[in-house]
Amino acid sequence: MLIVLTAIGVFAWIMGYLAIVVIPVAIALLLSALLAPAVARLVSWRVPRGLATALVLIGGLAVVGGVLTFVITEFSNGLPALSTQVSHSISQISHWLETGPLHLTQQQLRDFLNKLISSLGADQNAITTGALTTAVTVTEVLTGILLSLFTLIFFLYDGYRIWKFVVKIVPSGVRDRVDVAGRRGFASLVSYVRATAAVAVVDAVGIGTGLAIVGVPLFAPLAALVFLAAFIPIVGAVVAGTVAVLVALVANGFVQALIVLGIVIAVMQLESHVLQPLLLGRAVRLHPLAVVLSIATGVVVGGIAGGLLAVPLLAVLNSGIKSLLHDPPIEPTDVDALERSEAQPIGQTGNGQQRSEPGVADVTTDSDPEQA
Repeated sequence: MLIVLTAIGVFAWIMGYLAIVVIPVAIALLLSALLAPAVARLVSWRVPRGLATALVLIGGLAVVGGVLTFVITEFSNGLPALSTQVSHSISQISHWLETGPLHLTQQQLRDFLNKLISSLGADQNAITTGALTTAVTVTEVLTGILLSLFTLIFFLYDGYRIWKFVVKIVPSGVRDRVDVAGRRGFASLVSYVRATAAVAVVDAVGIGTGLAIVGVPLFAPLAALVFLAAFIPIVGAVVAGTVAVLVALVANGFVQALIVLGIVIAVMQLESHVLQPLLLGRAVRLHPLAVVLSIATGVVVGGIAGGLLAVPLLAVLNSGIKSLLHDPPIEPTDVDALERSEAQPIGQTGNGQQRSEPGVADVTTDSDPEQA
């Protein structure tokens, strides 16, 4: 046990040291789980795999670019009105500080603002250092995006051969079982990404519609924030909803903020009691406590990226380890039959036509066999 724990610790340290490479590759793996079914469908329509990969990538980038353009445009258009409302809210807060139970004077408020400005001036070096750190972080993020895109192309186009090459490092006696366990783990990852995307859409539409009805400014960017944050199960949508409540409090007042809070709570109840058990529970089969603990551990270890990748990693490990522990040993002659029943068929199809080799995510769950 000590040797195994030491090996795990060394492996975790190496992954942390190489985080600038590991995180983009992991994100590319998540994206491949989302996009590879579309590539497999195009290939089944006799589209060459290279062309299918290009079409799916171009379509995905077009959708992401369109959403970002819409969010940025809406944010730019709504920022002046939000600034006006924030200024009005600050005036109301100042008036309450003067006439409320605190009875602060104008001179005390001015002294407080002057101290705040002096503190900012005294911490100018720290602010400058933070700005330089931010510039370095932006450079690393851009590099990571390019690396993820480059890796995603090869995962979609040549993922099957990449997986076969990786499996070769496993001893030959258990290679077939590890191959099947890896395929099942990736199948659970595909199910997780699909279910999470569906939950994120419902959260974004529900909260965004509520914000639009209440009249909260920047409801479209806030809905987009909810959609992105929902990919961190349980925690992400709550954090994004809290941001929406704060914006409503500052821009619209206390009553509207309470209404937005009620909308967020209603959507979270729908997610917790209907969507999570029906979609995510069926896809990853993880206990909610395991999900919460994995997210907390991921955030402590890897920050936002760790929280994003913790649950899918746990889902893959859960499915793969169950396959290794509970399935009987697989004879080499049985691997093709198992792949035909649970994954993309390889070689000859039932009607004698030649099928192309599957990609990294051409593995489906038992509940969705038509994707094969």
